Parts: sequence; structure tokens; C-alpha cells
Amino acid sequence: MTMDIRNAYRRSLGHFGVHVHKVRGGQWTLPTPCADWDVHTLVNHLVGESLLLPELLAGRTVAEVGDAFEGDLLGEDPVKAFDVASAAAARAVEPDDVLTRTVRLSFGDVPAEEYISELFVDTLIHTWDLATAIGGDDRLDPELVEVCAELFAEAEEGYRQTGVIGERPPLPEDADAQTRLLAAWGRDA
Repeated sequence: MTMDIRNAYRRSLGHFGVHVHKVRGGQWTLPTPCADWDVHTLVNHLVGESLLLPELLAGRTVAEVGDAFEGDLLGEDPVKAFDVASAAAARAVEPDDVLTRTVRLSFGDVPAEEYISELFVDTLIHTWDLATAIGGDDRLDPELVEVCAELFAEAEEGYRQTGVIGERPPLPEDADAQTRLLAAWGRDA
């Protein structure tokens, strides 16, 4: 499947945002499928990624940004914090030349297209995590699931070896594409 990764990323941010808007007061402390993360921590993670992205695409290094996007980024209005951050991230990936830029991470330089792809994958999987935590509709966009599965197929073992994801749970033979993708990420749908 061919889809502009910028479009896939923006769409996944939008889907995540739909669930952020459904979080009710008492749900911010609910556990998520991410070990040791509650809803607040999960949303805060995505806000941090969304705020960091424009900085890195503009040529700043992780060292230059420092700890500007660490700690509680949600403040008194977590929904607004997400909306502002995700809008900035969506704008940052719009320029025609963005995919040809270099992102300077702590471990080295990577193509912006690769970095945006990683953020897309992370956002899509966390959309399911958030929906599951708050008891929302956990069906992901099938087109985005397909793109994510293609991107993640080559990286899965590396993620598993570094402990970023858990072991694959057992799957029924008739598992759908979303269930297979979540299992690749160590999630038991």
C-alpha cells in the first residue's frame, strides 16, 4: 500500500485526538495496555512527541531542545494541550521538502521520513491503547493498520530485542489485520 506518511501521521493524530476528547475527569488515572502508564501518562507522551517534532524538523538537535518537553505537559486542560500540540505537529509535516530533511536525534541522524514513520506507528498503536483504557471504540482505521503493518514488519524484532514491546500473544488463525498488528506490538486484543 502506498500512502504519504505525512497523511498517515496526520490521520493517526486525528484519531488519537477523537479519543482524547472522550476522556472524562476520572479516567485520566485509568491504566492503559502500556505497562506502568495511565491515560494521563499516555496522552502526555503523545503531547511531548508532538511538541518535539516541529523543533527537530526545523533542524534543532535533541540536545538543543533539552528537557523542554519533559514532565507534565498537560497542565489544567489536557484536551487543549493535546489539540495545540497535535496541530503544531500536523503543520510541521506539511512542507513539500519535509521528508528529505534530516532529524538529529541523540543517537545520530535519521531521515525525516523515517522519524515521521516512527511517530505515525507509535501514534496509531497508542490510539488503540487509549481507546481500550477508556472503554471507547478500539477499531483502528483499516487503511492505517495496513500501512503500519508494512512499516513495522521490518522493525518488529529490533523493538522486541530492546524491550520496547512485549512478546507476541497467541493468535487465532482467523485473526484480522488489526489483531495481528496489535499482537506484533505485544498487545493482546
